Amino acid sequence: MEKVYRTHLLLCAGTGCVASGALNVRDALCAEIKQRDLADEIYVTTTGCNGFCAAGPLLVAYPDGIFYQKLTPADVPAFVEEYLVKGRVAKKHLFEPKKGAAPIPKLSDIGFFGHQVLVALRNRGLIDPDKIDEYIARDGYLGTAKALTEMEPRQIIDEILASGLRGRGGAGFPTGLKWRFAAEATGSPKYILCNADEGDPGAFMDRSILESDPHAVIEGMIIGAKAIGAHQGYVYVRAEYPLAIERLERAIQQAQDYGLLGEDILGSGYDMNIDLYFGAGAFVCGEETALMQSIEGRRGMPRQRPPFPAHQGLWGRPSVLNNVETFANVAQIIHRGAIWFSSLGTPKSTGTKVFALTGNVKNIGLIEVPMGTPLRTIVYDIGGGIPKKKKLKAVQVGGPSGGCIPEHMIDTPVDFESIPATGAIMGSGGLVVMDSSTCMVDVAKFFLEFTADESCGKCTPCREGTYQMLEILTRICHGKGQFEDIGTLEQLSRMIGASSLCGLGQTAPNPVLTTIRYFRKEYEEHINEKRCRAKTCKALLRFWVDPEMCRKCGLCVPACPVDAIKWEKKAVAEILLDKCTRCTSCYQACPFDAIE
Repeated sequence: MEKVYRTHLLLCAGTGCVASGALNVRDALCAEIKQRDLADEIYVTTTGCNGFCAAGPLLVAYPDGIFYQKLTPADVPAFVEEYLVKGRVAKKHLFEPKKGAAPIPKLSDIGFFGHQVLVALRNRGLIDPDKIDEYIARDGYLGTAKALTEMEPRQIIDEILASGLRGRGGAGFPTGLKWRFAAEATGSPKYILCNADEGDPGAFMDRSILESDPHAVIEGMIIGAKAIGAHQGYVYVRAEYPLAIERLERAIQQAQDYGLLGEDILGSGYDMNIDLYFGAGAFVCGEETALMQSIEGRRGMPRQRPPFPAHQGLWGRPSVLNNVETFANVAQIIHRGAIWFSSLGTPKSTGTKVFALTGNVKNIGLIEVPMGTPLRTIVYDIGGGIPKKKKLKAVQVGGPSGGCIPEHMIDTPVDFESIPATGAIMGSGGLVVMDSSTCMVDVAKFFLEFTADESCGKCTPCREGTYQMLEILTRICHGKGQFEDIGTLEQLSRMIGASSLCGLGQTAPNPVLTTIRYFRKEYEEHINEKRCRAKTCKALLRFWVDPEMCRKCGLCVPACPVDAIKWEKKAVAEILLDKCTRCTSCYQACPFDAIE
């Protein structure tokens, strides 16, 4: 008879929580529970990423559904005493929406979770990713069983087409159409590939799915392989994801042991194997042809298209490449039906989208929302708004190849039609919130530094053009901008976007174009007035103390790391400009806004 526990403690063990000490908390919990003879009543397990990354280490207690955050090993004895022994809510670790507000005990009551709809992330925080039985208990591999034993390849493709699923890697190409092209292509063997080479700064969507639900990706690949007639799959995962790799390797082995990979899967007569290939971290290898070149043992550089990979891909054979999130949707579509999936989102952008929500927002983490959800809902209802009562300035969508959407367009829906209309792109799912302290010229420079550095150098427009743009942006931020620089940036952007070989170069100018489009005034201030309104570009800063505002408190003096402030008691402070390094420490330390 299966053992029944009165309480299940599900502890997040994604990379973020592990880095915060989640495994130490787990060990302390197990030891404390054992010491109090509660091991037969309390079940402790680790899950993948729960999503609320800023609150880790975090734990959800069932059947109550109570959400606890920021636990440490030192907190464990009191937590066990209060919650597990006395049966009272441990208030110290409850979520508080704002200072002075009553703590919210349940997961379902927290806005961060309450506004989400989970499909690709449906198992996050609920199952142990190292146990295939827990995945199966959540309807795992039912989609595989249906596809392999009840459906023909054409029927699988038609179901994916009817669902409206579009690639979640950035381009948004219809998944079923890509599969149809490969299925109809001549040549064998055929290959199915998963792109887990997530390189966008601040992005962690694919990593978290692999860490929390690796079998969902494996199952999607099996179904896709049957659809196109492939028997070999590859997961291209970057080597910097050790936890994701460990869990993926274990999941593949478990699937083989259960007869879900290998020969004659589920007695269907269909054979399928999946191998891992470790990427070395080159951003350009996120482009499908560069990724295939890398698996072939060559330098990861994109090639001219056509021919497209669906006809001539890996080793010149028909191949399909989808990203992690795309595959994580597939099994649910086959199991629950295309009508169910297409009922989510918008008519042209069906389903949901996973985002890594970061930047100047209170609730940082991994989220999944229906396509068409307004940015305002994401920033304020899920993200909790902007900290320190600052104002929203922009939302950067789509990673280094994306664009910056200004505050007045905050009601823009996130879908494959609305976001490109702003000049940004959906991308793979990076979403960075920026407040009034952000310099938009510096933001454009930051992302262009990344794309210029990651350019493979194969085509001249990307290799040379991005560096030319970066030099201009750097000059502007250093107070050496010229009147014609803005026009030159726009001209270079159009040229690079139109003539680059792959998506890296074609989209690299997006941050520059959108910041010029919506924040041209800041560029003009940098060039004409030698002024950075966000006080970010150090070369443009000139510090002085307003004698009318100075309270003569001296708080700025110890904040200065180079002794560049002259002050005596009951006197106005003076900044010694010849010593000042423009670090802004005094500006941050002054509570009276006396430093200009």
